[in-house]
Amino acid sequence: MTKVYINNIAAFLPNEPVANDAMESVLGQVGERPSRVRRLILRSNKIKSRYYAIDPETGATTHSNAELTAAAIRGLGAQGCDLNKLELLVCGTTLPDQLLPNHALMVHGELKNPPCEVVGTAGICLAGTMSLKYGYMSILSGESQNAVATGSENISSLLRGGTFSDEIESRVKQLEERPVIAFEKDFLRWMLSDGAGAVWMSNKPNTSGISLQIDWIWQNSYANEIDSCMYAGAEKLADGSLKGWREYLPQAWLDDSLLTIKQDVKLLNEKIVEYAVTKSLKRLLAAGKFAAADIDWFLPHYSSDFFREPVAAGLKDAGCPIPQEKWFTNLSSKGNTGSASIYIIMEELFNSGRLRPGEKLLCFIPESGRFSTAFMHLTVV
Repeated sequence: MTKVYINNIAAFLPNEPVANDAMESVLGQVGERPSRVRRLILRSNKIKSRYYAIDPETGATTHSNAELTAAAIRGLGAQGCDLNKLELLVCGTTLPDQLLPNHALMVHGELKNPPCEVVGTAGICLAGTMSLKYGYMSILSGESQNAVATGSENISSLLRGGTFSDEIESRVKQLEERPVIAFEKDFLRWMLSDGAGAVWMSNKPNTSGISLQIDWIWQNSYANEIDSCMYAGAEKLADGSLKGWREYLPQAWLDDSLLTIKQDVKLLNEKIVEYAVTKSLKRLLAAGKFAAADIDWFLPHYSSDFFREPVAAGLKDAGCPIPQEKWFTNLSSKGNTGSASIYIIMEELFNSGRLRPGEKLLCFIPESGRFSTAFMHLTVV
């Protein structure tokens, strides 16, 4: 069977890094006083810098999602990949710039490379991983000889203080009397940031330097068991179901519940490790997909350093203890970029000079939207 290799990885992070104390000035303040929960959340997630597609001086948007993605792909071109010979382009993102056309087609339009197969994948954090899996399967089956897969986010477009109207500001003030709800509405504002990553895959390894052989990519959904946890464009009802934005028209874009991304923090804390880590790894180990002792590098995408120890405990509970000295993450310096995160983590390690032939990587990508998870196993060649 054809083998599939990641030959090059590139990342693009817009503008200069934004330190913690500058976040609210770049995003804009909501209401009459600074956020009460910002420092609490930052103390927990331990993110020290992140990137926004926003000019800090003018507040103007500097890049669309499609432009961020195209910039990452051009980074592959700068590394020697011939984009004019690209056969398949697969792009995943949480929030495209528009409902239609498809995000991947907009990226192709930005690149202006010759005609090729173009596919878009939907989801939240797993959107980028599933784009990589589509490219992997296309090459594995012989349908394509090469492919570019991407993950990208321009989430700051929904985190701006200016997004909120005077009516919504009054609601935020009212919510200060109900701190749990206020926390859930403000939570993701201090967690998420912008960025894009891209990989070039082919059916041949590099003739010089390392490649990453893709051994397998596994994804599993638990939406049949757990209610929605992270959502936008909807309101969560008392029974756990979502009422979508279409039911709110014509005032949909005047309602704060539809203009913000929300996280059910209580549900996240209670279930994410059990389902995304422990249950999933038990299935993989029972199927003989890998052995914990063989893993040289563990690349986890988690949203906050708050989850580092719970993830370690989840690994142990699954019978898969991986010492933390084998972990690699750049959350503190690059931020949580959703579907782009695993690409940005992989890019830094791949280009660090630290990988050696024969080493095995296990990538972990959870998604809290309605609790899905993915694992990816790679071998350095």
